Amino acid sequence: MLELTKKILRGVSFDANLFQKELYKALKWINDAEEIKRFQEWCIVEFGGKYPSIIRTAFAQQTTTN
Repeated sequence: MLELTKKILRGVSFDANLFQKELYKALKWINDAEEIKRFQEWCIVEFGGKYPSIIRTAFAQQTTTN
């Protein structure tokens, strides 16, 4: 499922709103802390230059809700 999510994020990365929406959806179903950490690192590498604030906010909210 995580690989599908990565593919989707790559596909919607042209639009900040779609990217944010899909990132938040992905974070709803990921429960394992280690998997979240790896996913965050991947997001930073792939999209950190383009959407740093979206990524930072999404993962900050994820850590406060879990």
